[in-house]
Amino acid sequence: MAVLHVTWQVGDGGRLYIWGERAQVTQTIEVTARGKLRPHPFSLLAVELDEQLAGMQVTPSGHRGAPDVLALLLPSSSRSPLPSPQLLLETPVEVRSQPQLRGWLIEALSFDAQAACDLLLSLPVNPPSSEDYNSYGSDTRFWMCAAQLALELVQHQSFLPAIHSRVNGRGDKQQVLAEASWDLALLPEDRERVSRLAAAMPPVCRALLVEEQREKLSAQDLLLHFLRVNVDALVRDGLQSMMGDQSRLKWGKSLPSQWLRALRMSQASPISASFEELRSFIDSISSWLRPVTQRAAFRSFRTCFRLEQPSSEEPEEENRESSEPVFPLWKLSFHLQANDDPSLLVPAEKAWQVGSDSLSLLNRSFERPQEALLSDLGAALRLYPTLAKGLRSARPSELALSTEEAYTFLRDAVPLLKAGGFGVLVPPWWGGRATRLSAKLRVRQQREQANNESQGYLSLDSILTYDWQVSVGGQVLNEQEFMDLVALKQPLVNVRGQWIELRPEEMETAASFFEKKLLHKKLKFGDLLRLEAGAEEHQELGLSLESIEVEGWLSETLKRLSGQTHLEPVPIPSTFQGQLRPYQVRGVSWLAFLKSLGLGACLADDMGLGKTASLIGLLLYERSRLTREKKPFSPTLIVCPMSIVGNWQRELQRFSPSLNVHVHHGADRFSGEEFVKQAHAHDVVLTTYALTLRDQELLTQINWENVVLDEAQNIKNDEAKQTQAIKKLKSHYRIALTGTPVENRLSELRSIIEFLNPGFLGSGKEFRQRYTIPIERYRDKERAQVLKQLVQPFVLRRVKTDKSIIQDLPEKMEMKVLCNLTQEQASLYEAVVKEMLEKIESAEGIERRGLILAALMRLKQVCNHPAQFMSDGSELARRSGKLSRLEEMLEEVLASGEKALIFTQFAEMGQLLRQHLQESFGREVLFLHGATPKKQRDQLVQRFQGEGEGAPIFLLSLKAGGVGLNLTEANHVFHFDRWWNPAVENQATDRAFRIGQRRNVQVHKFVCVGTLEERIDAMIEGKKELAENVIGNGENWLTEMSTKQLRELFVLGREAVGE
Repeated sequence: MAVLHVTWQVGDGGRLYIWGERAQVTQTIEVTARGKLRPHPFSLLAVELDEQLAGMQVTPSGHRGAPDVLALLLPSSSRSPLPSPQLLLETPVEVRSQPQLRGWLIEALSFDAQAACDLLLSLPVNPPSSEDYNSYGSDTRFWMCAAQLALELVQHQSFLPAIHSRVNGRGDKQQVLAEASWDLALLPEDRERVSRLAAAMPPVCRALLVEEQREKLSAQDLLLHFLRVNVDALVRDGLQSMMGDQSRLKWGKSLPSQWLRALRMSQASPISASFEELRSFIDSISSWLRPVTQRAAFRSFRTCFRLEQPSSEEPEEENRESSEPVFPLWKLSFHLQANDDPSLLVPAEKAWQVGSDSLSLLNRSFERPQEALLSDLGAALRLYPTLAKGLRSARPSELALSTEEAYTFLRDAVPLLKAGGFGVLVPPWWGGRATRLSAKLRVRQQREQANNESQGYLSLDSILTYDWQVSVGGQVLNEQEFMDLVALKQPLVNVRGQWIELRPEEMETAASFFEKKLLHKKLKFGDLLRLEAGAEEHQELGLSLESIEVEGWLSETLKRLSGQTHLEPVPIPSTFQGQLRPYQVRGVSWLAFLKSLGLGACLADDMGLGKTASLIGLLLYERSRLTREKKPFSPTLIVCPMSIVGNWQRELQRFSPSLNVHVHHGADRFSGEEFVKQAHAHDVVLTTYALTLRDQELLTQINWENVVLDEAQNIKNDEAKQTQAIKKLKSHYRIALTGTPVENRLSELRSIIEFLNPGFLGSGKEFRQRYTIPIERYRDKERAQVLKQLVQPFVLRRVKTDKSIIQDLPEKMEMKVLCNLTQEQASLYEAVVKEMLEKIESAEGIERRGLILAALMRLKQVCNHPAQFMSDGSELARRSGKLSRLEEMLEEVLASGEKALIFTQFAEMGQLLRQHLQESFGREVLFLHGATPKKQRDQLVQRFQGEGEGAPIFLLSLKAGGVGLNLTEANHVFHFDRWWNPAVENQATDRAFRIGQRRNVQVHKFVCVGTLEERIDAMIEGKKELAENVIGNGENWLTEMSTKQLRELFVLGREAVGE
């Protein structure tokens, strides 16, 4: 586990540093001590930081960080710095005295200002769980927020061009240099945001041991420096993107030319001129900016312009000379507006009537209102020259505008005045889509397809016919009505009491609708879905899309897809051995509905809601339907991780014994024609993700009825060879099952949708430009909503917090998690069985009972993990079927923001699990065992029970954590290994399932198939009442078995091996 930090340094144009801490002491210290400063003992090395940023695909502007060394002042004990809060439990530090601030040297990656903001905006909101680090420090979160604020200031155009000078050298060599920059121009609301953010700055942001930064800069000064530098960099980057490289253009040598050139360059460049020329030019620029900068910086109120529309809706009498209609005038009035309360307006007339230097209203004081009003009107005149007509009187208060002038004010002057710090109030209809010409799309089915499609045969490529209609304010216009609007020759017209903006380019587009008679065009069903979601604009349209009207059966189909109408539940055949819950039946009906449309489906229910049973219900329903209709059907291919192949076998046998199932796996698996023959002789073929690539040629020989991906997040990497192989599988239909359709990045969602419905979300490059960058980097909520609407028809996700689901669930759901052994585990298991049976056979009495208990213990250790059995400190990854399945399930728990308890009877296994899970998920894992002191035990419980992010995983040894604890924050309980005493296991489960629990609890009991674990579990289940009432001494009852019974209990079944 590690924590990632960010530090901002002023000076030299500003620099950003990335550094980090780990839970363990750094193995190789590459920093040499400086004087009294020593190397930080558990900081990340620069090369590790570089690898981790690359792993997150964070490469700001193509720059790589340069290795550097920081001197930081950190809270410390007498021997070492104190770890960040996230690491405190993993890096015990004995503090005998009050912590003090001490300096430490830390390796870091350094980035210049041009890359700083891009880097911070590129960091994922939460670090990927697959990386070694698992958390951001509070300073990293802070600077990520600051970068977002800088981006928003640029988007709102809260900046102005400026020029700054400095003196270089001394005496005769003294030289005056000037630089152009884009400076902040903060509005009152912007200054409030900066103040609030600065107040939240964590102290570690100011830990840099640089004298001028630590002692002279306040939190607000440091934040403002960051914003100035990064706003300047963002504006320059935007100009480069818009205008291209400016370095080769020929510019004049005059100061204004040099200044304009320097503003457009990617980096600040010096401006050369004599001292007198520079001083004169700087004074003129300052004078030009003064009205805005002074108004923004010092006053508690501002001048506000309010535009009021004419009260009359109709043109007045015609002009006798021109025969043109005379339209009523608009009124632009002047006011003073309080910065802290925009609703408080003082009309200019009242300001002119004040006989003193102060105007008081509602506990507000407006100082020198007349002087401020005149000054502001003069400054506004530069932005809106038409204002001159209203300044001819000594006490200007309002201005009458024609419709054309009002339109110019709304279109051109409003954004300039707002950017200049003025208040502007306009009619509420301005800026809305209803105030402009728009188009309606009317879609209908082609007659030759309607009959087939009404029976459910549709696909994304189905061709539809459509018409475009021009509308204004929701009203469709015919050609004559449109021409009447054109004849008015007004940019703003009142149509049935509603003001409408008529833009020339939109009028031109609308005219072409009538001239070219754009009727009976065609589009694909997939295009219609994208248009409905707002994901794209129709190229020939040119107008905003107001609405889509759909006729006939297609209308009902779209309503069902969007969830506006309920689906008819499909009948679940009697061949389904069990009872599906109502929400599961809805899931089966939804899958069947999407298949009838040819649309791939992703069932993304929370873990524990029964996706497997729902899929089996669909397979049985389809088989029943096709049999009834006397239609042939191909086998279904189910692809899943090796760790759950056994679970699928048993669930299929449990719920659908009538389905013939073939497992394609293992060294002796079928190939060639024999495989094709076997596949067609079975209803379901089970295989693994790894084999889809290895046996790609074989699997593509069959045109499957369905290809089902369980744990579909395994294809999240679209470029992986395995993913590409899976997408080449041929089938009538595709289904994805996953509890985590998006783990870290949106590209994972695209990869799943691309498998289900190829091409629907566009190419990887298009998706990145349209959705990934706007949503992940810029937190674009509108784009996120569009994407949500776009994928909503193909993804069904129900969570346990849904009221309709909660009513269907029991309070405590217990389920067996069947796991396979790896080849390594199987070899160890057989060796232990052989050795122990030989010893048991020749022993008697107490010695025999002791050997049996030892055999049980060793076999359980093998089933858990080879590293536990051998105690050799070896790696854990991919060596245990149980561990692999635990990781997969915890991934869903964490993705859902839930918490879990994991019980093991072995303290050493708990230590191994803790270390491995922290490295895998990058989240803190708590561990309570018999040696945990009471004080720390209480702290662990308190931290787990606390609200917020905290530690979502709590490992407990069964004896130490099985009683006396209240852990109701958990709604998942995992029994990694079994005590084989139901009373003890239930007592442990009740740590979460007890008074105070607000959610349903899911209990997952891990069992290795083909081993003694599965057989003992079956014995207990078969005699549950006896087990609960009689068996009370753990495994002691097993010691009374005969050697023959033990051999049958211990022997390794063929189904046990998972690879």
